[in-house]
Amino acid sequence: MDHKPATIAVHAGRPAHEPDQPLNVPITMASTYVAGGDKEYGRYTNDAWVAFEEALGRLEGGRALSFASGLAAVATLLDLVNDSVVVATEQSYLGTIGQLADLEARGRLTARLTDFSDTDAVVKMLEKLDGEVALVWVETPTNPGMQLADLPAVIDAAHKAGARVVVDNTFATPLLQQPLALGADIVIHSATKFIAGHSDVVMGAVVVSDDVLWDVLKARRDLLGAIPGPFEAWLALRGLRTLHLRVERSAANAATLAERLAAHPAVAEVRYPGFGGMLAAVLPTAEQADLLTRSTSLWVHATSLGGVESTFERRRRWKTESATVPDGLVRMSVGIEDVDDLWDDLSQALERLGS
Repeated sequence: MDHKPATIAVHAGRPAHEPDQPLNVPITMASTYVAGGDKEYGRYTNDAWVAFEEALGRLEGGRALSFASGLAAVATLLDLVNDSVVVATEQSYLGTIGQLADLEARGRLTARLTDFSDTDAVVKMLEKLDGEVALVWVETPTNPGMQLADLPAVIDAAHKAGARVVVDNTFATPLLQQPLALGADIVIHSATKFIAGHSDVVMGAVVVSDDVLWDVLKARRDLLGAIPGPFEAWLALRGLRTLHLRVERSAANAATLAERLAAHPAVAEVRYPGFGGMLAAVLPTAEQADLLTRSTSLWVHATSLGGVESTFERRRRWKTESATVPDGLVRMSVGIEDVDDLWDDLSQALERLGS
């Protein structure tokens, strides 16, 4: 039977409905198993991973693999590239950009960073690179600029050029965007963010629709040891159970705040893609943006995102952030608090900018 995403989030990856079975997969703290079965060793599998992977895979419409972190998942994917071109969103997550730069410096690949909101330019670039591109790495919305890519058009152009397409779906989550259904080859998540959702887990995940590719990536994970702990996987699955509720509330809050921020005279620009719990407010100067992040009591100045609490930061405080990001851009991860309380906190902070 086909179920809706909310039902999948709640029910996928649970033990069979049998007498005395627990409702949740227990945490198995084991590095070693008795020989003769399918598990053998703790680096190869764990029941908590399997349950989490089943749930996330069903939500994304593919087969999932869990990793120690989002960057461990990124590294495993880029490890498959050798002496080829990777075309990536110029405002991709800093860790992704950092890994691309490191591999390029060591002669492993050539990174071509571009603005994926300009579909025609991306398509033309891929046409020129026909046969040279191994991966096209797309973030949509971008982190932190909140730009959108035309996924069907980019995926089609990438495949014509002979490349696989990776879509970082961390911001949108599988509830708002399913790249595999649009033809993408690989979906990647920082499960640390919205998937786990409570700012207490560091974990990553990859989802694919091709069984051969899944086997390849599983073998790389086994070899590299890029595995999550059983407790982290258990926590991530517990967080995923309420993903639909959290995303619904944070998205509603974000839409309201985007409208109110756009009407405030202290805000130069608001970037909100029209869905999800992430937005960006651009202040006229870096100093004003920094003052905003120091002047609230509910909003937390922090670098991560996707938790139940609202967090924000001026992204250019990181020296390696893309120069295409405005100095005064404040990335905002909207939580599930009462929206009027969140606005009151922001509003009083914005008023200080003019005092």
